[in-house]
Amino acid sequence: MWSYILKRLLLMIPMLVGITLVSFLVIHSAPGTPVEVQTTLNPKASLEAQQRLKELYGLDKPFHVQYWNWVKRVVFLDFGLSFSPDRRPVWDKIKERLPVTLSLNLISLMIVLLVAIPIGVVAAVKPHSWFDKGTTLFVFFGVSMPSFWLALLLIMFFGVYLDWLPISGLTSFNFRQLTFWQKVQDLAAHAALPVLGAAFMGLAGMSRYMRGSMLEVIRQDYITTARAKGLPERTVIFKHALRNALLPVITMLGLSVPGLIGGSVIFETIFAIPGIGQLLWGAVMARDYPLVMGELVIVGILTLLGNLLADVGYALADPRIRAG
Repeated sequence: MWSYILKRLLLMIPMLVGITLVSFLVIHSAPGTPVEVQTTLNPKASLEAQQRLKELYGLDKPFHVQYWNWVKRVVFLDFGLSFSPDRRPVWDKIKERLPVTLSLNLISLMIVLLVAIPIGVVAAVKPHSWFDKGTTLFVFFGVSMPSFWLALLLIMFFGVYLDWLPISGLTSFNFRQLTFWQKVQDLAAHAALPVLGAAFMGLAGMSRYMRGSMLEVIRQDYITTARAKGLPERTVIFKHALRNALLPVITMLGLSVPGLIGGSVIFETIFAIPGIGQLLWGAVMARDYPLVMGELVIVGILTLLGNLLADVGYALADPRIRAG
């Protein structure tokens, strides 16, 4: 197992190089450059000023030279300086907002797992029941709903009509004057809507995957044999069937790891959450190449690690894979 993990980690290096090369090419091929974004609306920006900005950002060099200079810095975990007026290091900007995004998405992911797995199991054990039909309708509603529209509905219902929860930001203006438990309550209230929205979007698909996988497993011969031996139905379902039915869910969990950052763009932008998603959106709009590349590198690493975790999870759940 450990040798397999080591091989996969070594294979991640060329794959990550390929990801960064393609991302670097796509970003620099997009219409508009940082210099154009910063000088188009400035009537005092002369051609000489634009050329000096290009030299400052290193955009006057050929593409392969720019990429090679960027790679040499990234090897030492230096993502460079942001093109924004503050000229702060990219990593400093990312590490300020990374805990917010990871915390909100991990909470929503835990909610999805705690709710989706039981829903999928019950729907599979009792197919075509009212519960199964109701969850099927719920799943179709959740999968077909655009995430931005769901966010707006949550804001209108819970924030405007009912006035139960705040609709933007992560803390209140008087956050520093609050006591410890009041701070906890304030953070929970502000995080409720984005977490609820993200959990609802993931819950619909995950419960459907769990139901389909569970239906396939309980029709296998070894499940029939376990029932013929007189084992209790709870033991058959939760000890014999559930473990094998979790394999597709493990795949979904592996694929959801990069979504901890990439999937936060819409919700963080709408709810004004100071996280990585909002930072990425602003960097793309400003053509802040170093900041965009820094976040894409993190997403790429998370994608590769997610695939590795999915394979390791397969081996832990299925002894046949470990033997192979």
